[in-house]
Amino acid sequence: MGLQENLQELARRNEEALQGGGLDRIKKHHEQGKLTARERVELLLDPGTFVELDRFKTHRCTDFEMEKKKTPGDGVVTGYGNVDGRQIFVFSQDFTVFGGSLSGAFSEKICKVMDLAMKTGCPVVGINDSGGARIQEGVVSLAGYGEIFLRNVLSSGVVPQISAIMGPCAGGAVYSPAMTDFIFMVENSSYMFITGPEVIKTVTHEEVTMQELGGAETHNGRSGVAHFSSPSERESIHAIRELLSFLPSNNTEDPPIRPTSDDPNRRDEQLNALIPDNPNKPYDIKELIKGIVDEQYFFEVQQDFARNIVVGFARIGGRPVGIVANQPAFLAGVLDIDASTKGGRFVRFCDCFNIPIVSFVDVPGFLPGTSQEYGGIIRHGAKLLYAYCEATVPKICVITRKAYGGAYVVMSSKVLRSDVNLAYPGAEIAVMGPDGAVNIIFRNAIEKAADSQAERERLVNEYRQTFATPFKAAELGYIDEIIMPADTRYHLIRALSMIQNKREKNPPKKHGNIPL
Repeated sequence: MGLQENLQELARRNEEALQGGGLDRIKKHHEQGKLTARERVELLLDPGTFVELDRFKTHRCTDFEMEKKKTPGDGVVTGYGNVDGRQIFVFSQDFTVFGGSLSGAFSEKICKVMDLAMKTGCPVVGINDSGGARIQEGVVSLAGYGEIFLRNVLSSGVVPQISAIMGPCAGGAVYSPAMTDFIFMVENSSYMFITGPEVIKTVTHEEVTMQELGGAETHNGRSGVAHFSSPSERESIHAIRELLSFLPSNNTEDPPIRPTSDDPNRRDEQLNALIPDNPNKPYDIKELIKGIVDEQYFFEVQQDFARNIVVGFARIGGRPVGIVANQPAFLAGVLDIDASTKGGRFVRFCDCFNIPIVSFVDVPGFLPGTSQEYGGIIRHGAKLLYAYCEATVPKICVITRKAYGGAYVVMSSKVLRSDVNLAYPGAEIAVMGPDGAVNIIFRNAIEKAADSQAERERLVNEYRQTFATPFKAAELGYIDEIIMPADTRYHLIRALSMIQNKREKNPPKKHGNIPL
């Protein structure tokens, strides 16, 4: 073959690869309101920066006459490009080619970009739209999944891994996203499940729709498997770009600082009136967060799951931070199984990637009840405790109101190596609330009193003035400073600046044994 013939063959192969499963299947894909694998990549990356790898790779299967059915690229688009000028690696599964099913060659393409990401210290974004293992390849396909799973684990905590679910994800296909750091789903077109509705109906006789079983609403609000839900693919991909703006490229870098015009000395007088005097009255902790962070912008994570705890990213003085906050507006901000798991995982992610953690504490305790105890609240609550203890990034804690019992200790208390601990003047730091404490300590005295109700009220007020304040904790050094809510932003910026060069290490070990 001469050069001219080679150039013609190259043009032909390029054209074939760009058409994926063919124009008819692409048209059907678009009619379902879905973008193609290549369109998704182009939308994710800065214009003109995508460099494709393995465009012409095909499967090697000869069973079931598969040698007659080959498409360049074999159902996955892989390569690298930039997001906001920073390099990332990406793979995008193509449902128009064999239903996006995974073959040995398909897996090798994904593994190649994951290996390159580890070598170069760059995030990996996987866009999933797959029918699962390619049945015709049998164990080769299953081994291909195993190769990807192994890399997910080896990459964990080294480079950020993000999964976008843009179609059905079943069986082994869900485990790779589950081991990544964040999962994005699209309403009415994303599905994740181990076994589909038909198998469930056959085995357990339950009837359930795909949406009920594994849709975006289910996994964002009920199971907690996913972290973000968007109405459309375009909005989902935009959210991925937004998330990446808060993250460093790898675990050796600090998160990118973004200059802000928001005054570091800005006071928000409205915050002084936000928290009710009545300790039993709710308020929205997100209002407090937004009043403090740069441009009032808070990028919340898992907003529909375990709403009694709020986690997400923001910038304070231009510096990205991870925020963990009890939410008094939902279940009074108590810690339960789901909240502990959600908070613990987020804290560990921030610690992996050098993102300072700011905690806002208003917690009356752990949720009581048999369902929580039988469900393992002791073990799950310990996950959050373990995460805070293990974290060596800068940690700042602001006690806004209640901080009772074990929940006070768990939520980034000074004894868990928190660097700066602040409290508002109305903060209550104690083993338990005044009512419960008086009932235990002074039970006999109250029973013997001539007017037991009056005596009880007197003792409750006395306990509140002595213990349910920030002053006792401040006297003992567990609180560094008592501040006004309006001044929180100023104090956080100063604290973050002071501890930005913090260096703290855990004892050498293979890894800890977190209570899974």
